Amino acid sequence: MRTYRSVSLFLAFASLIWCGPARLTARQRLESRAVGPRLPEPRANRLSSPALSPAATTSPERNSVGPTTGGGIREEIADKYKKRYQEWKNEFLSTETGRTQWEIYEHNPRLVLTLTISHDNRNGAGTKYKWDDSGQLLAATITLGSRLDEGYPNPIYYPVMNSLAPRESSYFVSGSILAATKIAHEFGHVNRMAITDSAVYKLQNQLIPVYNTILLTNGRNIRDPRLIELARRMGGTPVEIWEDREYWGEANAMLYLRDKITKESFQCSLFAKINRSVEMYAKSYVERFAQIAQSQSPPNRCTWQ
Repeated sequence: MRTYRSVSLFLAFASLIWCGPARLTARQRLESRAVGPRLPEPRANRLSSPALSPAATTSPERNSVGPTTGGGIREEIADKYKKRYQEWKNEFLSTETGRTQWEIYEHNPRLVLTLTISHDNRNGAGTKYKWDDSGQLLAATITLGSRLDEGYPNPIYYPVMNSLAPRESSYFVSGSILAATKIAHEFGHVNRMAITDSAVYKLQNQLIPVYNTILLTNGRNIRDPRLIELARRMGGTPVEIWEDREYWGEANAMLYLRDKITKESFQCSLFAKINRSVEMYAKSYVERFAQIAQSQSPPNRCTWQ
């Protein structure tokens, strides 16, 4: 069972894409809710509230993003969206986290990362993946909403992005920073997927609908032996898998904000909001976010507890 001891390791995860990544098994993927951004996502990895049963809307088309040749980053942006996209991209690249992760994929000789914009899910984003026959991640396509710079996801699964929502006495955060934070969330998913066994991901996508169907027809009895066996095979229940994946994306979003929001009083205010949401909705994952908050040098470190 693997535990990641430093968030700095997460920035190296994507670099393993072309160096033979250590694949995560079903058991490892829900290891100890430790630190640094985590796991992929059971459904379409969209920045929106899950339905009745999280991961119930997984689409098999996630595993296909079209033919790929070579590696690197491809930006397929319609002319009408180019100006706003460039603003969002500039915000993301204005941080060390953003630049480092962008360069990792830009210079990857094998994996193709495509970014595009759609009016569907206009305030959110989603990512699709493609693997080769050996299970190596070949391509990922991040589709950004056309109004990514608007809308704040709920605090349950998105405590970091929700922390940017305007409140009384809160600092103003531009729409471009909000959009860049959502981009960072999606990069977090791709980073995690790069070291996740594709067989595990596909098995979960196959079994999650089965689990949900049984749950909805057995009186929601989670102690049903059939559900226990399915959870064992998947490495967790659909809800556990969903939240674990989303909190990896959120941890990467927090890395971006840690670099972007450098004014101590503002950063500490944001971290306090994140802390409250994590303590309320994701207590098992506190350490994952706490380590990022505490990764600052002492003079600039915000109190997390």
